[in-house]
Amino acid sequence: MSRATCATIHLDALRHNLNTLRQKAPHSRVMAVVKADGYGHGLERVARALSDADAFGVAALADAERLRAAGHRQRIVLLSGPDEAVDIAVLRDLNVDAVIHHPSQLAWLEHAAAGPPLRVWLKIDTGMGRLGFPLAEAVDIHRRLRNCPAVQKDIVCMTHFARSDEFGESMTHEQIQRFDACLQGVPGERSLANSAAVIGWPASHSNWIRPGGALYGLSSVDGRSGTDLGLRPAMTLSTRLIADKRIEAGNSVGYGAGFVAQRSMRIGIAAIGYGDGYPRLAGTGTPILVNGRRTALVGRVSMDLLALDLSDMPEARVGDPVVAWGEGLPIEEVAARAGTIGYELACGITRRVRFQEVDSR
Repeated sequence: MSRATCATIHLDALRHNLNTLRQKAPHSRVMAVVKADGYGHGLERVARALSDADAFGVAALADAERLRAAGHRQRIVLLSGPDEAVDIAVLRDLNVDAVIHHPSQLAWLEHAAAGPPLRVWLKIDTGMGRLGFPLAEAVDIHRRLRNCPAVQKDIVCMTHFARSDEFGESMTHEQIQRFDACLQGVPGERSLANSAAVIGWPASHSNWIRPGGALYGLSSVDGRSGTDLGLRPAMTLSTRLIADKRIEAGNSVGYGAGFVAQRSMRIGIAAIGYGDGYPRLAGTGTPILVNGRRTALVGRVSMDLLALDLSDMPEARVGDPVVAWGEGLPIEEVAARAGTIGYELACGITRRVRFQEVDSR
């Protein structure tokens, strides 16, 4: 029998989240960001569920190849553009849009061999400090791209927010203002909004929104889960109890003997650990579900196993279902206990975990 640890992907939740985001930005087209293997949910299954999206955003040409091989004909946007000049031929063959953010990429396009012109997204740095041309150069770069035979003239201008998950912070408003000001009189569509901006910054919606984590029910907003934002978790990570035992006061549990029982208590052992992608830094007190009821971890997470408190669950038995995160237990709660975010946990599921799909449709 296979290992009990399983990641269940809820295709109906993916569609629900896409529709929720469309409702928040009804006048915008949607680029569904499916990088990092669909944020750990599986690229092909995610793209199939999100087939109503207007475009897909990827971080690697290999992902674009997978999407085309799976039959998807939507626009695909390579979010960091070509890594070297030879990528331009591949982009043409796949009919993939390229984000242009650096002078080297502009030079490759200007010296490209004759061929079908590419659709291009011009990335402008308005304050993220990562990728993108400086504000002062944006108009000139846009002109050069429009004059380049290797580029289609309908260029989309884009930027990325640094603090859009902080709804009370002024930086996002300032980035929007800088973006609009530097592009006065420049033709073409615009794209600013990531997941958090779709939810919290309506002024950023413009022609294209680019949700990523929100499509999967993930929140980047501190102290709020995806469920709090009207989203549904697209992944349930589950396993089963494989042992139970009673320990007496003064006895320890797990590596390092970091947890010591203060009283006689019953513990359970679940078949999941950091070898499956469960965070090792989630320690005693991290919530977990047994038979749909909340309890908590005790001791240190090991590679294959973790211990949990069954003291208030006399009915729990070996073989009972355990949910690490999903419906009823937001991934953000577990991530907070491990000092990280839900995005990292979802992307970190390992190869030995079995995946399955469910769909209420």
